[in-house]
Amino acid sequence: MAVSKLKTIEVTERRTALVRLRRAGVNFDDPRILALGYATRGAASKDFYRLMKKRAADEAAEVALYRQESKERLLNLLASVWPAATGTGDELDLKAHEQARKIVSDLDDLLGTKTPVRTEISGPDGGAIPFNSGEAAEILALIDISDRDNAEIPPIDFDADADEDDTEEEEADEDDSDDLP
Repeated sequence: MAVSKLKTIEVTERRTALVRLRRAGVNFDDPRILALGYATRGAASKDFYRLMKKRAADEAAEVALYRQESKERLLNLLASVWPAATGTGDELDLKAHEQARKIVSDLDDLLGTKTPVRTEISGPDGGAIPFNSGEAAEILALIDISDRDNAEIPPIDFDADADEDDTEEEEADEDDSDDLP
């Protein structure tokens, strides 16, 4: 069923007024919104969110079109400098080579094909790594789970580090006693 042009214009004007009121902070149950022709608060809310969804889809389509146009422009530029940039011997133009390299880099940025420069290891649920004391047992436990997806943090025995430190101190004390006259 075709919608008449007059009806389309009325809906567009009502939705435009609705968006203006919402941007001004007016609630859906305000009489000014109901005066636009909405029967209930729910009808106004539903129409508003339907409009926002449509606008988001329209915006995404515009961005995709712009990205495609930019890609075509960069490819045309690359095609114009490519022969000079890839020539051999005396025919090689270093300026064209640099321009081609920059265009390829711009294409990679536009298309999202660059690999990440920096990677980061995160803790449970993508949060921070639970690192408390800097003890060797804690570091070893974190290293052990670092390469496993959805790994649970193992219980950390902080006493193990203390026992090792005590043993090292006792050995050092024993060595010092031999040096005394």
